[in-house]
Amino acid sequence: MSMKRWWLLLGVLLMSAAQADRIKDLATVAGVRPNQLVGYGVVVGLDGSGDSSTLTSQSLVAMLSQLGVQLPPGTNLSAKNAAPVSLTATLPAFAKPGQLIDVTVSAMGSSKSLRGGTLLLSPLKGADGQVYAMAQGNILLGGAGASANGSSAQVNQLNAGRIPSGATVERQVPTPLGQGEYINLELTSTDFTTADRVVDAINRNIGAGTARAVDGRQIQVRAPSDSSRRVAFLSQIENLSVAPAAAAPRVIVNARTGSIVMNQMVTVENCAVAHGNLSVVIGTDNSVSQPGALSGGQTTPNANSTVSINSDKGQLVNLPRSTRLSDVVKALNAVGATPQDLLSILQAMKAAGALRAELEII
Repeated sequence: MSMKRWWLLLGVLLMSAAQADRIKDLATVAGVRPNQLVGYGVVVGLDGSGDSSTLTSQSLVAMLSQLGVQLPPGTNLSAKNAAPVSLTATLPAFAKPGQLIDVTVSAMGSSKSLRGGTLLLSPLKGADGQVYAMAQGNILLGGAGASANGSSAQVNQLNAGRIPSGATVERQVPTPLGQGEYINLELTSTDFTTADRVVDAINRNIGAGTARAVDGRQIQVRAPSDSSRRVAFLSQIENLSVAPAAAAPRVIVNARTGSIVMNQMVTVENCAVAHGNLSVVIGTDNSVSQPGALSGGQTTPNANSTVSINSDKGQLVNLPRSTRLSDVVKALNAVGATPQDLLSILQAMKAAGALRAELEII
């Protein structure tokens, strides 16, 4: 084989490798998932930036009673150095008691800042109401702020922070790695073509009949019964390369910010678009009518309003049929519309059948 053909073959292989993804990037193992935890706690040690509400007072009284400090009934603690907070954390799959996880702390009341605060021992519960971790530690904030004489300056958020490794796992969540002799792979997005290619890659590299597609999202795989061999088996499967199917043409429109994102599969049929703007401007000129010194009149204010209507010329632009994303972008830019105007243009093109893509508004 000549050197030229060797280089051509190498280029084809590199292109194929660049377009292929690992199965671990396309699918997850059913049952292997994180769990969300939530809790409530009190942060103390704030420099006068806490929350002196009734909620803080009740929380401190309840905490002190658990520590053996009994306060007289009806005691109201006005503590500006403490604040009630909500706690959130993610319990990873296969987490064992004694492992550490990060905790996010967010102020619940009128606290101005959590900087310098310390979270007191607080439980983190799951959806079943059971305590799975205990959190405590110093809060780390990424912001800064200062105020004096009514003036203030702030950088980033001061009412939410994190405690790295701030919670200790106390309870393990059972995570079954498959049922019986099978494990299930779940694609991150439903696609029959990708599911068929994953099944083909597993059967071709592991053995015929190892995997079968249940539907466009779930793939059933026969795995060894021994746990150690099953882990090695999953490691082999998740590193297999698969070329995923091309994504469906889609245009994502964010109506709040005016952002428009489209993938490379979007195409446009031949159509004509007219674009024009109509603007109404109302201006008011306030003046004062001042009488003469000896006329005896009164000073009266006058308001003179002017109304003007401006209409830009609507230009009819022909958008030819295009099959590349760059051509679509050039065609839409030729209309000369702003991103907000493009929202209406894209919706009209979709209604006319000229936009070959799914239009999703978020």
